[in-house]
Amino acid sequence: MSVPVHARSFDKLFIGGHWVDPATDRRIDVVSPSTEEPLGSVPCAAPADVDVAVAAARHAFDSGEWRELPGSERARLMNRVADEMEKRLPELVETFTAEIGAPIGMSRHMHAMAINFWRWNAGWIEEIDFVEERRWAGGEGVVRREPVGVVAAINPWNGPVASASIKMAPALAAGCTVVAKPPVEGPIATFVLAEALEAAGFPEGVVSILPAGRDAGEHLVAHPDVDKVTFTGSTATGRRIMELCAPGITRLTLELGGKSPGIICDDIDIATVLPALVGAGVGHSGQVCAAITRLLIARSRYDEVVEALAAALAGLTVGDPFDEGTDLGPLASERQRARVEEYIALGRGAGARVVTGGGRPAGRDHGWFVEPTMFADVDNGMRIAREEIFGPVLVAIPFDSDDEAVALANDSEYGLSGAVFSADPGRAAKLARRIRSGQVFVNSAGVCAVQPFGGFKNSGFGRECGREGIDPYLETSVLVGPVGLGLDIGLAGL
Repeated sequence: MSVPVHARSFDKLFIGGHWVDPATDRRIDVVSPSTEEPLGSVPCAAPADVDVAVAAARHAFDSGEWRELPGSERARLMNRVADEMEKRLPELVETFTAEIGAPIGMSRHMHAMAINFWRWNAGWIEEIDFVEERRWAGGEGVVRREPVGVVAAINPWNGPVASASIKMAPALAAGCTVVAKPPVEGPIATFVLAEALEAAGFPEGVVSILPAGRDAGEHLVAHPDVDKVTFTGSTATGRRIMELCAPGITRLTLELGGKSPGIICDDIDIATVLPALVGAGVGHSGQVCAAITRLLIARSRYDEVVEALAAALAGLTVGDPFDEGTDLGPLASERQRARVEEYIALGRGAGARVVTGGGRPAGRDHGWFVEPTMFADVDNGMRIAREEIFGPVLVAIPFDSDDEAVALANDSEYGLSGAVFSADPGRAAKLARRIRSGQVFVNSAGVCAVQPFGGFKNSGFGRECGREGIDPYLETSVLVGPVGLGLDIGLAGL
């Protein structure tokens, strides 16, 4: 197993743009999911650290130093973040692969995308109408789009730097200040991002990064000086965050779980769709909220497709994530492997048939590895078909008509993503339009991060990515009166 060159420890927290001593001596020990050996450690933020960070963000916002900064200057600093991340790209990539176990090629792609999020949002600042003149019968005025305030950004472990960038970049573009809480499973790479933020030179108080557990996370979400919470993670935790936000009517964006369907029609050429199905289903060891894990297959092609998919999964290389030839690395934690293995046992117990996988890879005595697994003979009512497993586990369900395929696709508490595969693009598009999900792909699959991303139903609400990803960080107000006056006092942020 390769040894990462950038696994290291940090002794301070990044609060308001500075590295400061934590309030307690609690630490987060990071363990390699590939070798189970220690990688490093970082301070574990306590509620007292959250108070300091929120106070700094509150002051930076209320003083107007950031929100009233011209948009061109905000864009300049955000582009500097991207520049600084590019300088640290090898370290970001290797640290993420070491902490979470993502194959090195995937890690390169994810962090290149993270850099793009900063550049894209910097560019979108110029496209937003922060101030708009309006005239109507009997009056005139100005519609102003203003930053919502202090943002608490809580990021998941499956892509801590990318997900932090998805939240922080649009919030900062809007003129908000941010306190980010990365996960305990992957904090080191996020602190490398903090070094890039420090080098970019933001005004004091604008950005903080506090790795922490549940106590500090709940304290942050419920903090009276937080105006907006953005969270990516499980649906169960999303419900808890809604409870904590309710007393203060705190603005909220939730990007939650998924059990996304892939409809495979009877006219497909299986060889052409296999790469998309495998990648979107078990890529990153299935630890992707939008993974296409519920495969709805035309009954006339069911056995053929299941056999082909099983062979493709069995042919994947599971192993050292630093090896360029590895397809799947380990799961991110021992706890996550136990969860996946529990679902595999549930599937077997319910009568589903394991076509391939179902165990741990041979020869992997260390690390939290699970074989890519596929179940056939699955009913849509089984738990393995209804609940998010977050591991490399696919289920195959037959259908007899296009209407039944759509009904099965929508018979889920989730609605995050989906895909339709057909040799007839018109047929595929027609089916795709009937699926109740935030993103639906036609003859492809994945995550489209350059356009709005988010869910229906229990997959959450609000949208991230794309130009629309800035909208949740803006409030709309109307100044009723002479248009010229409104423009004179409303140009901040342009």
